[in-house]
Amino acid sequence: MKVNKAAQQQQQVKGHSKTLNKWKDVRGKRSRPPIITASNLASSPVMARVAKEHQVSVKKKPTVKRLKNKAKSVVSNSKQSSPPQPPVARKSFAKTNGSSVAFTLEDEVEDYQEWKEYAQSVQGNGVETKGDADNAQPGRLDRKALHFCAERDDKRNHAVLVMQKDQTLCFRGKCFVTCLYGRVEVMGFTIEEGQQSYPLFSPASHCPLTINALERTSHSGNRNDKAEATAILLKYLNSASRKKLLRRVVTNSSIILLEPMETPLTRFLSSFSDLSELFNPPMSELLSAVLDTPLNGLGMIPLNSSIDGLKMSRSYREALDMVVNIVKGDMDGCPVILVCGTKNVGKSTFNRTLINTLLNHTASVDYLETDLGQTEFTPAGCLSLSTVDEPLLGPPFSHQLTPQHMIYFGQASCESDMDRYLESLKSLWRRRPQSRETPVIINTMGWVKGVGFQLLVDMLRFFPVSHVVQLGHSGTTQCPPLSPEFLRTAQGCQTHPPAQTALDEFTESHSPPKTYTHLIVQSEFQGVGCQGTAKHQRTNEHRELSLLAYLSQLQSPDPGPVRPLHSLTPYQVPHTAVALGVIHCEVAPSHMFYAANGSLVGLCCLGEKVTSRGGPVMLSQAPLCPCVGFGVLRGVDMERGLYFLLTPVDPSILRKVNCLLLGAISLPSCILTTQPGFEGEMPYVTKDYSFDLTGAGKLRVFKGMTRQSQN
Repeated sequence: MKVNKAAQQQQQVKGHSKTLNKWKDVRGKRSRPPIITASNLASSPVMARVAKEHQVSVKKKPTVKRLKNKAKSVVSNSKQSSPPQPPVARKSFAKTNGSSVAFTLEDEVEDYQEWKEYAQSVQGNGVETKGDADNAQPGRLDRKALHFCAERDDKRNHAVLVMQKDQTLCFRGKCFVTCLYGRVEVMGFTIEEGQQSYPLFSPASHCPLTINALERTSHSGNRNDKAEATAILLKYLNSASRKKLLRRVVTNSSIILLEPMETPLTRFLSSFSDLSELFNPPMSELLSAVLDTPLNGLGMIPLNSSIDGLKMSRSYREALDMVVNIVKGDMDGCPVILVCGTKNVGKSTFNRTLINTLLNHTASVDYLETDLGQTEFTPAGCLSLSTVDEPLLGPPFSHQLTPQHMIYFGQASCESDMDRYLESLKSLWRRRPQSRETPVIINTMGWVKGVGFQLLVDMLRFFPVSHVVQLGHSGTTQCPPLSPEFLRTAQGCQTHPPAQTALDEFTESHSPPKTYTHLIVQSEFQGVGCQGTAKHQRTNEHRELSLLAYLSQLQSPDPGPVRPLHSLTPYQVPHTAVALGVIHCEVAPSHMFYAANGSLVGLCCLGEKVTSRGGPVMLSQAPLCPCVGFGVLRGVDMERGLYFLLTPVDPSILRKVNCLLLGAISLPSCILTTQPGFEGEMPYVTKDYSFDLTGAGKLRVFKGMTRQSQN
């Protein structure tokens, strides 16, 4: 479609080249925060009150992620780092975020020699010294242990933590983690020394993340733990802190660096008052928060052992191991794993853990999204095929990405048009290269009764599934087990069981029945099968968080205040260049602009050219076409025949868009009512509205009645 900046932007770029570089790439990139001198927690009223109460109580009571060769030290560029040398007058130490910090070391030359002699004098490599035994115990790191095995550098605002094998750190908040020595695991993904730093998101909306220390790999050989730890700790801590942590380094120790994280996503979310406490522990976990540790002020709050992190049952682990062994083995072709189960049984968490575990052994994993309501990589209402090559260390809103192929269905449920739903899935699968040797994970809806179960049967017959992982709880699967034997006689929406004649039974001339491995996984976490009732835990809130995360890509990657959407310069698109359609309901052409104004629209590419007779082009039916992203239609100029559109999609891709589709996925109310920095009357919001008029309010649909097919 033809896109031009609005008048204000056109004046700013007057005299410059009209190439594509005048559009800035506004996709979210992480940016490091300025140095924080305070070591307290986030200054929220809730956490401040808890910290005060805690102080009173204390007074009363005393690429492929595996490294092929020898592990490399963490460096900020492609050059290999030289062996540690005695410091000179001024030296620049590399940080894992790619920057460097220079500081004077004249006073530390003698300290370096003393420190080197101290490290060499420590008894035997890997032999525990006095005082190490208590710290080396496996289990959750509590307040007392964190004071012994963690040290904070206030000047550079980071902390170094020494963990022993099988020790865990469960936390709320967000941070960057870098493994400086050894190995740790987060949600199935192994982070080793020499790798990049990874962002960890542990908000109140989902299960808290846990960092697990792992055993040293077999190819590590006989390493001088003390000497290597000396060189590592020298870069990040002062002399006293280094000596303290070196006493904790034994065989199989892991050393990790924790740094605060501030990105356009986190800044944008925190700008809304309702989301200001998103990364703090919920009310049910406040008493379990460990507040006075060296990790305070980094944006993360440790939790004690009374709070469970990711809880895996025996069948959970066995299913993961089986799929991983298939990928590592010499299977003919790559596995296609379909994950199904009822609502709130842990399908999304299982998928993320499976993807992360597979990324330890393969470069990428393909992901087919068939759940319209709880999407993983896009806003709700989308069906997509994505390639995942980075670990998923947080909930869906923390890793929004652009799929290889996407279709905008426009609703959070397929109940109103199941034929278009199934045809969309077939179209996505046909776009995947058949020669591609990458594992595929198919995510499904939690609708497993009645027609929803029939859709599952159709998918098993449409896709070349090799493994079916069916999650259940309380000893059952809440629907018939989808075994190959059951599939032979099951009824689908578009497919039917094979009709065999008596001759077929004797001659076996019919096509062989479809076979696959059927795995039943029993989830055992607390609250399984029930939707969360706390703040940020409901499914509609998850959908809003994903959409807000997508819109955060409109923010600048540079640190600074959040820019409200009304202050951003939109693209202006001629009415004659694109077609406008409503895909979730019927709208009269004369009311189409009223419905689309101030709404979220899908940016799609029709297969045929849009032709106009001098006016706007309206679609009468919902098309089945690719979608490249989303935008906010923030205005319609009838006199000049223009749409005003805000979108993070790259201008080079925007030129291919010739269709705007309006669905039932609406903008979160906070976008319209609580934009920061707005003065005067808010656009698109009115108080002079009577809901007493017939048809003025939203249509309420009662879903408590049981369908006849579900009896």
